[in-house]
Amino acid sequence: MTQTTHKNPIGNSTAGMIVRTSLDIGTLIRDRRHELQLRQIDLAGLGNTGNRFIVDLENGKPSIQLQKALDILGLLGLELVVRRKTGPSL
Repeated sequence: MTQTTHKNPIGNSTAGMIVRTSLDIGTLIRDRRHELQLRQIDLAGLGNTGNRFIVDLENGKPSIQLQKALDILGLLGLELVVRRKTGPSL
């Protein structure tokens, strides 16, 4: 299965990315963590979660806990925006 990442401008001045898989979210989190020069163990401590959760999250594990993932996104200064899909759907 081929995986693609779609970058798309969102809003007036903030660039965003269309996320289609749990791996896309993990990549965003890893990239932001690197920007902030944090280790996985540092992020786990700041997020009051285990290091294993951060590893699984960054690796795109599909069964992670949604609220914990949203908490980590917020901690990193990221937010999840949901909008109607452009193009064909059901």
